[in-house]
Amino acid sequence: MPLLKRSVSLAGHRTSLSLEAEFWAVIDAAIRADGMSLAGLIAQIDEARGLEPLASSMRVWALKRAQKFPADY
Repeated sequence: MPLLKRSVSLAGHRTSLSLEAEFWAVIDAAIRADGMSLAGLIAQIDEARGLEPLASSMRVWALKRAQKFPADY
């Protein structure tokens, strides 16, 4: 599975985040359904992740979201 890279601002700094398309699909659907921005979601996940890598935290968040709302994906 190829990684898809997106550039975002996080805590005032530009960074890029690479995830598989399947994870981005869950994230994109979730932010549309919840009426939030990608930057807002990433900031929430970033604040809660502790020392875990951001990409790993994003994947875990997407997996939990898909398990919680399986019919949406």
